[in-house]
Amino acid sequence: MTDQPNTAIPFTDLPEGTVTFLFTDIEGSTQLLKALGEHYATLLADQRQILREVFAAWNGHEVDTQGDAFFVAFARATQAVGAAAEAQHRLAGHAWPEGVAVRVRMGIHTGEPWSGQEGYVGMDVHRAARIAHVAHGGQVLLSETTTALVRDELPPGVTLLDLGRHLLKDIHRPERICQLTIEGLPVEFPPLSSLEALPPESARPPRVVGACPYRGLSAFQEPDAPFYFGREAFIDALEHAVRAKKLVAVIVGSSGSGKSSALFAGLLPRLRKAGGYLFASFRPGGQPFYSLAGALLPLLEPGLSKTDLLAETRKLAERLASGEIALAQVIQRILDDSPGIR
Repeated sequence: MTDQPNTAIPFTDLPEGTVTFLFTDIEGSTQLLKALGEHYATLLADQRQILREVFAAWNGHEVDTQGDAFFVAFARATQAVGAAAEAQHRLAGHAWPEGVAVRVRMGIHTGEPWSGQEGYVGMDVHRAARIAHVAHGGQVLLSETTTALVRDELPPGVTLLDLGRHLLKDIHRPERICQLTIEGLPVEFPPLSSLEALPPESARPPRVVGACPYRGLSAFQEPDAPFYFGREAFIDALEHAVRAKKLVAVIVGSSGSGKSSALFAGLLPRLRKAGGYLFASFRPGGQPFYSLAGALLPLLEPGLSKTDLLAETRKLAERLASGEIALAQVIQRILDDSPGIR
């Protein structure tokens, strides 16, 4: 079989649009020629007659013939499969010269080639030829496209055997190839002679994907610290201010400018690593004193149950709002109960 098939079309009524291609050739034709000598011409004539009769019966269009190789086009994939199965039966039952065995390999693929005066062109033609090229004598191989079209309309006594995914010469996309198993004919063949047999997609080891660093419009939080960078000078200044002063307010900047990210993903991880700090964070919301009390109370009374925490939060919020208890008093009590905390 030639790598680049001659596609000169001797017909004017070839199928157009979606076309199924069938490529065939005899395995070991050179050895048969050496063994038979002048009788090889009889073998070749018989093979051509059998195939042409079968192809015509299944509405196949002979596009090209070179030596022992055929290139045939069908309007329907089921016609190509039916022709291949019948041809293999006819070839297997024929009495060949000198009792030799003639084994023809076949490849079938369905696609949408371009056609014109010079014949069919496009990767679908070459894909069909490549599929036939990796088969063994007596074997019929189908592309995944053809398999999907004929799976529910196979001829009687014909089934499909999945041979897996294969890399074919000069074809960039791996091909899942199926074999026709034809009742009464051999079904076991050596591995395909493709460039590489690929594992099933389900058997591929899962790709390890790390955490996505992109946060969109959301602020960076403490767990995002490994992905937060570019504000080192500002974070250095904040850290220095916190260590030097009792109160540092960060209030400058419009919404979305990165204030929360700088605090949670920049400053807080540094202070936690350094140690000697307690942290309480909250958003004021519609009840700022209640939110403040909810953030401070777990530090002030760490042993409270959830029920007691709800009740005491309300009490502390009311006293902070009325001025009965000052925020400085609460903070001082937390510091007094936490030795080593600044």
